[in-house]
Amino acid sequence: MDQRPEIDTTVPHSARIWNFLLGGTDNFPVDRRAGEQIFRTFPGMVDMARRSRQMLTRVVRFLTDEAGIRQFLDIGTGLPTMDNTHEVAQRIAPEARVVYVDNDPLVLVHARALLTSSPEGATDYIEADVRDPEPILAQAARTLDLDEPVALMLMGILGLVEDYGQARDVVRRLMAPLTSGSYLAVYDGTDDDPAYMEAIEAFNSGSGAVPYTPRSPEQIARYLDGLDVLPPGVVPVTRWRPDPDGELPAVACAGGVARKP
Repeated sequence: MDQRPEIDTTVPHSARIWNFLLGGTDNFPVDRRAGEQIFRTFPGMVDMARRSRQMLTRVVRFLTDEAGIRQFLDIGTGLPTMDNTHEVAQRIAPEARVVYVDNDPLVLVHARALLTSSPEGATDYIEADVRDPEPILAQAARTLDLDEPVALMLMGILGLVEDYGQARDVVRRLMAPLTSGSYLAVYDGTDDDPAYMEAIEAFNSGSGAVPYTPRSPEQIARYLDGLDVLPPGVVPVTRWRPDPDGELPAVACAGGVARKP
């Protein structure tokens, strides 16, 4: 019998709040109220959400087109939106294989949208918590060949691991079994914008959702310790290899990409 928990529509969830901020409709009143609370204190949140998503698109495009990666493990993927990881990758390399991981049952309900792969490639979905890496890797191995390079995507998820030491340990445990030539891509909210910090503190204290912990750019950079960090390093998401139409103003979210030697 399927023991999967039912969707709790009384408690906001980060995936559904993010969906609301990106203009999606797969959310509930409780998620919209939480998102609106953030927006009232920090009107730039919607722009930040969109700019972060655009970095993900550029990262996947780079990893597929320039780095030759054909396997992606995308943890904390959230609800389907435009330019999901497999869509970007398979436009360039139809044979690309992508495994998505999230812990929200509503994301699982929408998994069929995520699982629409090109005939040459594959996608899969795992319901799991980033704080428990080993089962994620074991299940991902059904679709991905872990003896070949994999791009690990941790985009906006590590801030949900409240303890920084635990967050770094999660990264270490996820990267350890991946072969040389694999990549880590990461971004998270930063603690250097007072308005953003005020909004997050209000959200954490009043929403009932899992708290989110912004970190300094230096802390985010330490997730990449032991790896070869690609230029331009850990920078605001708008400044990571921007498209030719111009670099946008910095936002309170920083990320980077690194290769495992």
